[in-house]
Amino acid sequence: MSDSACTVRVGQVVPDFKLTTFLPTEGGFGEFDLAAARKNKQWTAVVFYPADFTFVCATEFAALAALYAEFKKNKCEVLTVSTDTQFTHLAWAREEKE
Repeated sequence: MSDSACTVRVGQVVPDFKLTTFLPTEGGFGEFDLAAARKNKQWTAVVFYPADFTFVCATEFAALAALYAEFKKNKCEVLTVSTDTQFTHLAWAREEKE
């Protein structure tokens, strides 16, 4: 496996990336750009989870939501990542509201 295909290890700097995002507070889509976040001296907590519509997600996201104001106060954005598409995130958010 080449170095460029290796995973990032604890203590290593994450390479710059861009992701299409679902913005639950706005109900729409956006983009996250790590290079821009770094330029703005913004911390980013990246949280990985298995998939939308799983029982684990609801409890983990509730815990994150409870701490979100504290993250923002410390200039830290929270980015949650799964293998789902942004459209799956939208469907899940709509179902959670019901």
